[in-house]
Amino acid sequence: MKIVIIGGVAGGATAAARLRRISEAAEIVVVERGPYISFANCGLPYAISGVIAERDKLLVTTKAQFEARYRVEVRARAEAAAIDRAAKTVRLRNLETGDETDESYDRVLLSPGADPVSPPIPGAGSPRVFTLRNVPDLDRIMAALGDDSVLRATVIGGGYVGLEVAENLHHRGLATTLVEGAAQILAPFDEEMAAIVQGRLREKGIETHLGDKIESFADHPDHVVVGLASGRKIEADVVVMSIGVRPETKLAREAGLALGPTGGIRVDERLATSDPDIFAVGDAIEVVNRVSGKPALIPLAGPANRQARIAADNMLATGAAAPATYAGTMGTAILKVFDLAAACTGLNERQAAALDIPHRAVIVHAGSHASYYPGAMPIALKLVFKPDGTILGAQAVGADGVDKRIDVIATAIAAGLKAHDLAALELAYAPPFGSAKDPVNVVGLVAGNVISGFQQIVDWRGLRDLVKEAPASFQLVDVRTPKEFAAGTIPGALNIEVDGLRQRLGELDRARPVVVFCQVGLRGYLAYRILRQSGFADVRNLTGGFKTYAAATAKPSSPDPFAFERPARPAQRQRDAEPIGRI
Repeated sequence: MKIVIIGGVAGGATAAARLRRISEAAEIVVVERGPYISFANCGLPYAISGVIAERDKLLVTTKAQFEARYRVEVRARAEAAAIDRAAKTVRLRNLETGDETDESYDRVLLSPGADPVSPPIPGAGSPRVFTLRNVPDLDRIMAALGDDSVLRATVIGGGYVGLEVAENLHHRGLATTLVEGAAQILAPFDEEMAAIVQGRLREKGIETHLGDKIESFADHPDHVVVGLASGRKIEADVVVMSIGVRPETKLAREAGLALGPTGGIRVDERLATSDPDIFAVGDAIEVVNRVSGKPALIPLAGPANRQARIAADNMLATGAAAPATYAGTMGTAILKVFDLAAACTGLNERQAAALDIPHRAVIVHAGSHASYYPGAMPIALKLVFKPDGTILGAQAVGADGVDKRIDVIATAIAAGLKAHDLAALELAYAPPFGSAKDPVNVVGLVAGNVISGFQQIVDWRGLRDLVKEAPASFQLVDVRTPKEFAAGTIPGALNIEVDGLRQRLGELDRARPVVVFCQVGLRGYLAYRILRQSGFADVRNLTGGFKTYAAATAKPSSPDPFAFERPARPAQRQRDAEPIGRI
């Protein structure tokens, strides 16, 4: 059997290796448009700062190594120009010579990936405007950064890659600005969770502009001026565009293969396209969101690797062999932003609402390990679930232990566990690593209380609207200490410390609704139980406490860039003086 694989990297190269492990007899041809068959594209931003000091470390394997180990034919710097499904040939074009040849096939695997979104913005062709998708892109950026006159960078887009690029440009010593067209960064996260990361960007000195879109680039001899829809002008020496990707479907579309409603290549559970002899994997395909059951585009390297293995098995399957199937993608992902990690899995609240899925959500703030052991760091953990406890998704932000908490919840979703089942999970515990009640257990306990009706909650958005629109309709009680209250509270709150609440019940009207809050939610829960058992019928606790409310309602502020002041070149590269944050 002869198999032609179009595209290397995570999908194509993985599939080629799997195919060879299954069959020594198969003839395998890998066609890669770029010069490198397999490279670590997720590591590209870290080469900008020098955290990954050797560029060649990003190259997973070379053409020669891959051919020698797997006995496949690699056609680098070649592209598939067309597929003739009737003749079962692929027209290949040598990008260095322009020569075209027809390659026959029994099966084809499409792994073309996705292209950076490049809207028709005036001036976008400036030599100072870059994208970062592959090693040649990195080489162009590094060549520009080698000029000592380059002091200011602007990153367009607040997604995963945009934030990684912004951090590493800042770490390199450049004054860095981040522009995001939406009202928040990190679209897979809900607003209050993204706000924690936004705050850290500002603390680190990255200028942020949210809810403002690019309108133009004006090229000058030694800089480019970025024009925003708000009228702001930002002067930059380099600009990196990172506003998303779209599936590369031109070849599939022209071959008459079906596309899905999201615009990706439609595949079945075997990862076969509408042509049974053509399979597809990776960023170019439309997948099923494993939580919602709806079609989605989820361009992540982990799913692409798993899809490649399944597609390889099915391309060689014969007779009654049971097909390998792909169950869908949950979108489990993690991001490093300075000393923080932000991770998510499944659906966020905004997505659940858009799909009309009834849901609830709770937020807890817990320590990464036992508080009495040195070095414990806070984790903000949000769980989204249906009223019956079915887990829809989770998000976490913190400096330590975020990855393992999200991984546990992602596994729980895959296993069909309910939100309240998280409370009973037996997770590894010792003081340096966790607590007897892990944050995952805690969020399960809180969710269980909400599901059973043992606690009624209000989220920060609901409370904000109440404070703004109907402050006289309820009683707002801050149950923290007077010192905490004096440092900042929610407008209209009465301060009654939880330890003295029983003695001051007379100050509250049992006939009127009450909302209680503390710093993170625990003391508020205790106050809630006291009030409910003291004759107060309508009581709610603010989930996530004042800590979440304050982060979510903070007004982002960035200096006005109209002055065009040129920063001084540091005497020493920042990366040499200040180690980049580690998780």
